[in-house]
Amino acid sequence: MTSQPASAERQRDADRTRAEILEVAQREFARRGYAGARVDEIADLIRTTKRMIYYYFGSKEQLYIAVLEKAYTEVREAERLVDVEHLAPVEAIRTLAELTFDHHDAHREFIKLVAIENIHRAEHIRKSEVLANLGTPVLDLIGRILQAGTASGDFVTEADAVDVHMMISSFCFFRVANQHTFGALFGRDMAAREHRDRLRRMVGEMVVAYLRGAGSPEDPR
Repeated sequence: MTSQPASAERQRDADRTRAEILEVAQREFARRGYAGARVDEIADLIRTTKRMIYYYFGSKEQLYIAVLEKAYTEVREAERLVDVEHLAPVEAIRTLAELTFDHHDAHREFIKLVAIENIHRAEHIRKSEVLANLGTPVLDLIGRILQAGTASGDFVTEADAVDVHMMISSFCFFRVANQHTFGALFGRDMAAREHRDRLRRMVGEMVVAYLRGAGSPEDPR
C-alpha cells in the first residue's frame, strides 16, 4: 500500500516537472511562434523525452494552450494586488495602470505570446476553459474603481471597464511589442531604461485625465 508521504512527494515531483516544461515551452513558443516551436527541441532543452511532455500535456497544441493559460493567469494575479478598498479612486486606477506597465515591462515573453496568438486569431485561447472567464476579474476591478470614482466626483467621464482596460493595455503593450519598428522609424527605443519612468507616469496620468473629463466637449480647456 502506498504511503501518503510517498504519494505527496510524487505529486511534488510531477508539479516540478510540469512547471519546468511550461517554463521552457513558454520561451520556445515566444521565440519561435506556435508553428515554429518543436516539442522534441523543448524536450532536449529540459533533458527529457517528447513522450514525457505528451504524458503531461497530451499534444503540442495543449502544451501551447497551457503556456497561454500560465501567462494570462500571471497578469491577472498581478492585477489582484491593487487594493481597491483602501485606495482613493484616482490612486487606484493610476496604480493599476502602473502595475500593468511594470508587468509588461518585466514579462516580454507574454507580449510575444499575445502577438503570436493574435496572428492565429485567438483560436487556441478560444479552446481554453481556463481562459474563458479570466478577463472577468480585471473588468470587475476596474468597474469597482470607476463606480467609486463616479460616486466621489473624481471621475466625470462615463467610462466602460473594457475601454479603460484597452486604454491601459494598449499603451503598455505597444511600448514593448513595437519597440523595434518604432525605434527604426523614429530613432527612439521606447523600452530603454532612460524612458521608463516617464512613460510609466504617462500611462497613469493619461487614464486619470481621461476619466476626469479631459478632451470631452464640456472640458473648458
